Amino acid sequence: MNDILKANKKPMKIMLILLGILFGGIFIYKGIGGLMMKHYFATHTNPPVTVSTTTVDYSNWQPQLKSVGSLRATLGVNVTAQLGGMIQTIYFTPGSMVKAGTVLVQQNAASNIAQLHSLQANAELARITYERDKAQYKVKAVSKQQLDSDEQNLKSLRAQVVQQAATVDKLTIQAPFSGRLGISQVNPGQYLNPGDSVVTLQSLDPIYADFYLPQQALSQLQVGQNVNLTVDTFPGKTFSGKITTINPIVDTNTRNVEVEATIPNSNSLLAPGMFANVEVKAGNTQSYLTVPQTAITFNSYGDIVYVVKKTDQDDLSVQQVFVTTGATRGDQIAVLKGLQKGDMIVTSGQIKLKNGSRIIINNTVQPDDNAAPVIDNEHGG
Repeated sequence: MNDILKANKKPMKIMLILLGILFGGIFIYKGIGGLMMKHYFATHTNPPVTVSTTTVDYSNWQPQLKSVGSLRATLGVNVTAQLGGMIQTIYFTPGSMVKAGTVLVQQNAASNIAQLHSLQANAELARITYERDKAQYKVKAVSKQQLDSDEQNLKSLRAQVVQQAATVDKLTIQAPFSGRLGISQVNPGQYLNPGDSVVTLQSLDPIYADFYLPQQALSQLQVGQNVNLTVDTFPGKTFSGKITTINPIVDTNTRNVEVEATIPNSNSLLAPGMFANVEVKAGNTQSYLTVPQTAITFNSYGDIVYVVKKTDQDDLSVQQVFVTTGATRGDQIAVLKGLQKGDMIVTSGQIKLKNGSRIIINNTVQPDDNAAPVIDNEHGG
């Protein structure tokens, strides 16, 4: 029995020795690999990242309230017929400018004019009769009752003349105010019923801009305030005017207040119904630290800017800085906290950066940094 145990112990020792050698070799390999890896990272750093930079500075901004609105004619109507009648003559040219009182359409008024002449003749006869009886009354040839009857008859016939003359005038359709005519909706010989539209008439200079602002902005609004607006019809062109009316009622559904601005439109470039972007200048000019919007890295943890620093070896590296941002103007954004005037920050190339990354500055190409950029009309001729 002892011989058998001795015979089994010898192979077991050999196996344990071999396992010790195997695991020892693995540990030695891993240790040497780790040391070599540490040596590699200690002696080999990431290549520097090429970025563009700018220096943080103050900019003067005019506080603005922004909104969108619609343009509306100061005076605008569809010219309509007041009485029924056939169109005899059309005097206007569609699209032309007309002055108040210009005759646009003449309806057939022959029978009405004949009736007017008849009433005028009766009124004249009544006047003659009244004057004759008035003279006879002085010599007691007619009674006072007869004279009173003559006077009332004269007044009645004169009133009928005025009424008929008004009817004749209504058959002459005139421009109620000066403005630009639209597309004609009638033809000669056409019968017009009362209320039928003849042509649209719009007064375009000046023109109204209607827009809404939140009730919080009421304290910053006042009549006479400057307003700038743009329309996509004329990219890069700004139209200026002033606030003329602030609605005294706040909409209970949206808590917004309606504002009306009057915009000069001498060239008739603006048309009623146009969509407009509106900016209201509110308050005094304020100074903000501003940077290009491309310099800000926005994420759920906070807004980050990379600030350029010098290392001990006089190389350039970056440091992440959390900032608090404010309003935007064009390509710029205001920084309320986190930066100081004179800080050099990265404006492009941040995607490859992390805290401590070495950088090389190349400012041959700079991102846009304009508070009021002008957008070219890509579809223009």
